[in-house]
Amino acid sequence: MPNSINLSLTDELREFVDQNSGDGSEYATPSEFVRDVLRDKKRKIEAAALRDAVIEGYRDIIDGRFVEYSGSLRHAIANVKRRDHEGW
Repeated sequence: MPNSINLSLTDELREFVDQNSGDGSEYATPSEFVRDVLRDKKRKIEAAALRDAVIEGYRDIIDGRFVEYSGSLRHAIANVKRRDHEGW
């Protein structure tokens, strides 16, 4: 079941949407254009969160907040919890 949303746009934004949809453009309708813009924004937010998590992981390694994996995920998680509780 499609969901719809009603947006109020400034004249400038409406012109931008119109320039990027319809005849001679990549998008047949304004809805297609807006959906693609929203998907792109969502991807960018998700990519930024992933980059932040990777950077946080590197910082943990630099600061010595890691445990070596010895073949048991349960053991590694227990070590992390213990070390985290002890303050690394």
